[in-house]
Amino acid sequence: MNSIKQTFSIKDLENLCGVKAHTIRIWEKRYNLLSPNRTDTNIRTYNLKSLQKLLNVTYLVNSGYKISRISKLNEQEINEYVRSIVSDNSSKNQAINSFKISMLNYDLELFLGTYEQLSQKRNFRQIFIDVFIPLLKEIGLLWQTDTINPSHEHFVTNLIKQKLLLNIEKLQYNKPTKTDKAFVLFLPENEIHELGLLYINYEILLHGYRAIYLGPSIPLDSLPSMLSFHTNSVFVSYFTIKPEKDNIDKYVKDFNSIICTERISEFWMLGKQIIHLSKNSATNHRYFDSINDLIAEL
Repeated sequence: MNSIKQTFSIKDLENLCGVKAHTIRIWEKRYNLLSPNRTDTNIRTYNLKSLQKLLNVTYLVNSGYKISRISKLNEQEINEYVRSIVSDNSSKNQAINSFKISMLNYDLELFLGTYEQLSQKRNFRQIFIDVFIPLLKEIGLLWQTDTINPSHEHFVTNLIKQKLLLNIEKLQYNKPTKTDKAFVLFLPENEIHELGLLYINYEILLHGYRAIYLGPSIPLDSLPSMLSFHTNSVFVSYFTIKPEKDNIDKYVKDFNSIICTERISEFWMLGKQIIHLSKNSATNHRYFDSINDLIAEL
């Protein structure tokens, strides 16, 4: 239990709940909403129970309830109100909160239970796009602000990866229905952030295409052998941290010189690093600003 984060600063609460620290202080003073502990230097600290209460209160406020009304409810009543207003349209916000609590407490059962509830109302694509992508964006910001540590991030991203792999495997048993092209998915050397590429693999299979998923840290000189996979092979890569901005133009040129010696193959690219590319007019290069933009081309 010592590895579980037990106390939070008011800045942590602001980052996790999306409520300004100034507003939290007002809610404490005016409505006695939270009762923080204080350090010897009079700095507020909050426990996990306070965080969970504030997440639920925030959810109710965002759903149209007045804070003056919420403040008169006990914790059990707050939880009941939250459960009663969760609907198909709004449950994603509560699910994101539950996944964040699961992450902070390394709570596998809460993660699985929340996912199971979502899957009763949404297909996997809806869960990933509506819930997991916003959650992952929030986690990135929480990590940048030191609200969470790498172990929190790894815990939840590995659980999301497990769900992706399970859903990919289900599709892999289906015979491809589209044969005009096939896809080879890979990440550059020293690039290990593969959730985005894994989800693209899922969508490619869902759309009825053949796909070979090679995964992270693939040298370019190992790719020419993939040309025999299909007469029209499309290579797809996701640049999150690699190639670095000073090397990315060279990387794309190297792709052409190594892969496209016998025949031209399309190269589809997306990820944060593509903003550093000098977009050229090469007909085999495609750049996508988002996963949804790429999906629209399938």
